[in-house]
Amino acid sequence: MRRNVAVHVGRHGEVAGGMTQVVNGYLGWDFDDFDTRAISSRDGSTGIRAAWLAASAAGRILLLRGRENTVVVVHLSERGSFVREGALLLVARARGFATVGHLHGSEFRAFAHAHPRLVGRVLRAATVLISLSEESNSVAERFVPAGDVVMVPNAVAAGAPRLKERLVVFGGAVKRRKGVDVLVSAWRSLTERMPGHGWRLVVAGPIVEPDLAPPPDAIPDAEFTGALDHAALMALLDRSSVAVLPSRDEAMPMFILEAMARTNAVVSTAVGGIPAVLGDGAGVLVEPGDVDALTDALQLVISDEVFRGGLASRASASYQATYSTAAVFPRVEAVWKLALERRAAQRRRSGWSRHPGGTPRSRSQPG
Repeated sequence: MRRNVAVHVGRHGEVAGGMTQVVNGYLGWDFDDFDTRAISSRDGSTGIRAAWLAASAAGRILLLRGRENTVVVVHLSERGSFVREGALLLVARARGFATVGHLHGSEFRAFAHAHPRLVGRVLRAATVLISLSEESNSVAERFVPAGDVVMVPNAVAAGAPRLKERLVVFGGAVKRRKGVDVLVSAWRSLTERMPGHGWRLVVAGPIVEPDLAPPPDAIPDAEFTGALDHAALMALLDRSSVAVLPSRDEAMPMFILEAMARTNAVVSTAVGGIPAVLGDGAGVLVEPGDVDALTDALQLVISDEVFRGGLASRASASYQATYSTAAVFPRVEAVWKLALERRAAQRRRSGWSRHPGGTPRSRSQPG
């Protein structure tokens, strides 16, 4: 009996971004009933290379076979990504495949509000949608029936236990949307309040807005590393005691889950799906853009060892129960199965059969 196949369309490998790590996780997991494959539709390039990669992805979808046991999982963000991967989702649906639209992106609500016709057309091409947060769920349900949207959190692999250091780590692109300007101001204020505190801040990520990255040694006890590969960032989180992400806008950032998996105390902002993850004492939440609140939170976490340890312990327990691969991946696999079952039922209702060459045809057509 042939195994089912989940073909992921998006980015994978060492391309920067949380979506990449989601796909990498699926590709590396041994699912009970599905093999996984990937079709790269982007790799961080622009111009001719980016256009060629998207066209190549469309060509590979057109050549896919095995409609009865293959689900095409298209990973959608916003703006250009939504247009590009959305077009590929439409191609997969036109080919007759079961399709899953996996929603990512911190600005999906705003994008859907600005482009409702585009978003509606793309989302309706999915047999089933996976959302990461209540916010994304509510947006998607404006365009498709509630039963077509399943909320499943991202999952991350467990960390490698290390001796924890007096280290605070930010992981992500260095830009205002991620709140790096707020973090820099808060760290300066913290250093003024607690001179000689003995902690170090590491800001790890590509420098998207260079004015936010000061010259070396301009901020006491702080370092901007620039872009790191994923393994290097995870090694930092294995060593660090505190993770911070003061974003102004997010969906469900992988960085927070990765920090929880590595027993970090987490300080973040109450945006997107973050409050649901860090509720019940699994982290400290502040309002986005509030320098004083972020300073206070960081001061509390680094100065109170008992409080910090409690945060880290609850974060680790929450990760194990809800966000570990063992907890999440069976739920994801169930969505893929649901998509196959629904598509098979649609074919039966439409009276289509399978041509020996692999092309579906109506039973009413002559043989």
